[in-house]
Amino acid sequence: MGRAGCCCRGAERLVSASLVRRFRPLLLLIIAVCCGAQLGQCQVATPHCHIQKCNTDFVSLTSHLSPAVDGIHTEFCKALRSYSACTQKTAKSCRGDLIFHAAMLGISDLMSQRNCSRDGPTSSTRPEVQHEPCNYHSRTQHAHTHSHTHAHGHVHTRPVYLFCGLFGDPHLRTFKDSFQTCKVQGAWPLIDNDYLSVQVTNVPVVPGSSATATNKITIIFKPYEGCTDQRVYQAVTDNLPAAFDDGTVSSGEPIHMSVGTKGATGKVRALWISERSPGHHVELHAGYIGVTVIVRQLGRYLTMAVRIPEELAQAYDSTQDLQLCLNGCPGGERIDKAGHLPLPLSPPPLGLQLRRPSYSSQTQASPYGAAQVFNVEGAKQRCREQLEVQDIYFHSCVFDLLTTGDANFTVAAYSAQKDMESLHPHQDKWRIYPRDSAHSTLHSDSQHIKQLAVLFLCFLSVAM
Repeated sequence: MGRAGCCCRGAERLVSASLVRRFRPLLLLIIAVCCGAQLGQCQVATPHCHIQKCNTDFVSLTSHLSPAVDGIHTEFCKALRSYSACTQKTAKSCRGDLIFHAAMLGISDLMSQRNCSRDGPTSSTRPEVQHEPCNYHSRTQHAHTHSHTHAHGHVHTRPVYLFCGLFGDPHLRTFKDSFQTCKVQGAWPLIDNDYLSVQVTNVPVVPGSSATATNKITIIFKPYEGCTDQRVYQAVTDNLPAAFDDGTVSSGEPIHMSVGTKGATGKVRALWISERSPGHHVELHAGYIGVTVIVRQLGRYLTMAVRIPEELAQAYDSTQDLQLCLNGCPGGERIDKAGHLPLPLSPPPLGLQLRRPSYSSQTQASPYGAAQVFNVEGAKQRCREQLEVQDIYFHSCVFDLLTTGDANFTVAAYSAQKDMESLHPHQDKWRIYPRDSAHSTLHSDSQHIKQLAVLFLCFLSVAM
């Protein structure tokens, strides 16, 4: 039938034979799993070919395996046999499919390298998942599996999460990854839906400037039947408590969750508070709705970062449409100009800065409330000490130093960036660059480079 796919003739001349032999199993599986997922045009249209399901099941069965896991060899061989069996079932309908043939060759090579026998036990692609009503992930997986098993087979999908953050003068990153700098003086709702409300209060930073910063955050976890009663958390400057307003630190029955940076599994309450640094860093975890909130105090002001499932963020009515995380700041409250952040023309009046006693902390950039005079180059140099990439967090840092003279805003920008990286679900969207920045052009070009890289994997398949 000829060669299937979008690969060009003569591509085999791009690759040396020794390099191909050495990395062939890995390249084949990368092509099978990634190329088909990202570039559907790389293969002949075969509507009844289910190779993508085989690929997805194999990734699911092996994603948790590492050298530290006992019996990794046995488990990997079982996963390979399951992968092989799946491809054999769909072989007839996948005839002529590039991804299918790449997967077949990759399985054969990996079985030889790992000394896996063709006959033996296989991994179950239908693991029994304990249903926990107060665990959002368990609850959604159970509901999706139950509703789709008969119509589409046993399919697992992960919930879609959104991120929102607020820091500095203040700078807002919305659920849609729109980055804005706003005035919004007074009390404003960041989030207001059927499950969660987050409100911030902003006060002027220096007289004569429209910039404000957050000195109060109120978070309301609304009652959820069978899991938790309503809990209210409130933080203000110089009072970042490790408990809710009623003095409790948790609510609800214990549930299974992955906790810790290494994904260790343990039992926690449906709603609980973790104090990471007394007086400076608190995290609130609502496992029953899949929400994590990080609150920090840096200098005189507070920062906030939140991750929430998209379906819950959209659960609101017409009376709750004023949400900064959802729709951004009103036009009249914007300081930035369509993504461009104009720098202040003059430094802040130092004599008007409020001075308070200092305290020591590893994350504290300078004495509490002490103001300095920064010019543009000085502000950039100070921000480079902690922010290596000159993205929007770097430019926000420069803006804040020129506006306030308070070096604590450098640490606020750095911490906000780290909180974003820990909560934002899509790494390819982490970096945002100002519209007038050369990096913004380079970033858009990188998307084309990624697509060319995937196409190059298709070319390699011909050589193999």
